[in-house]
Amino acid sequence: MKVVEANITNTGLIKFFLSELYIELGEEQESIVFLTDELISSMMNNGKTQVFLIEDNEKFIGLLTLTESQSIYAGGKYGVIDEMYMLPEYRSKQAGELLVNKAKEIAIEKKWKRIDVTAPTEERWKRTVSFYEKCGFVFTGPKLKYQF
Repeated sequence: MKVVEANITNTGLIKFFLSELYIELGEEQESIVFLTDELISSMMNNGKTQVFLIEDNEKFIGLLTLTESQSIYAGGKYGVIDEMYMLPEYRSKQAGELLVNKAKEIAIEKKWKRIDVTAPTEERWKRTVSFYEKCGFVFTGPKLKYQF
């Protein structure tokens, strides 16, 4: 398995993986309308968001999006794993860890002080939280959103 940075030619694949993620999460299904080539291209070209794909035997099996943010509480710039999705048949096969390790490499290169990720807190997502904890993340609580 190998992790590669996505480019504009991968927008169809990115849309597929993110659509699958949003459907699986349920509460983010309305976000599918935002999956346009224009938005994905714009985000990938702004210098803040990177998309990484993981490949196994010439088949793409998942992705991770990583965005640079900043705040005083984080001591400056830090990374946010906005989305991560793995085809179900590849879960628990270290592919997700490879994606998270790539995010950690980027954090070190950019001298970020931390990486944040939001994970669902419902009991059915306990495995997801456990995955991130196994990767060294510490649970700090859910997020809230205000939508316009």
